[in-house]
Amino acid sequence: MPGLRRTSVMALASGIMLLTGCQDEAGGSAAGAAASSPGASASAAVRADSSAPATTPPSSSAGTPTPSHVSATPVRATPAAPAATSHAPTAVPGCRNLAAGGEVKAAVTRAYRQTVHFAHIEPVPHGFFYGQCGTVRYAATRFQPFDGATYEELVGMQDEGSATKYFRDSGGGWILVGSDGFPAGPHGCGDIPAIPDTLAAAWRNCSVAR
Repeated sequence: MPGLRRTSVMALASGIMLLTGCQDEAGGSAAGAAASSPGASASAAVRADSSAPATTPPSSSAGTPTPSHVSATPVRATPAAPAATSHAPTAVPGCRNLAAGGEVKAAVTRAYRQTVHFAHIEPVPHGFFYGQCGTVRYAATRFQPFDGATYEELVGMQDEGSATKYFRDSGGGWILVGSDGFPAGPHGCGDIPAIPDTLAAAWRNCSVAR
């Protein structure tokens, strides 16, 4: 009988130990599962965060005015061109100073040749004045002999060549209307009655060649 009790007690103790071991194993498994769960959740959260598009904070440059790098260049005034000092025709009320062409000079020379009967003469260079008042044209010039002039022409032009001759064309051709005296008047062509005062002023009293 005592042997039977001992066997029963040992069997009961073995059963208790077996039951206790099962419970410990179950608790350990549950604890392991619980311990591994936070790590898995953290990994999933990292992947989700890395896969999400990054949100870029709004740039503040849109609201901040950017200074312009274009420097203002001061506008320089263009200096006025100096007045031309040429012998352009001068406008005078009632009369006009005109530029004389070769045809006018030739016609005036022919008119003077008919007066003095000298063939080898021509206007002095840069000393011919030409203008118009209304419908009447005027001219003034001195003459000089050129190559081929006769002795008579050379002698005659010593006096005639020193005086300015004045001509007028009223539509019928050029005619001699005046000459400087010996010596010439102090006002040049302004002292010649046949030359209008306004034209003499435009010619600057014949002191500057046109």
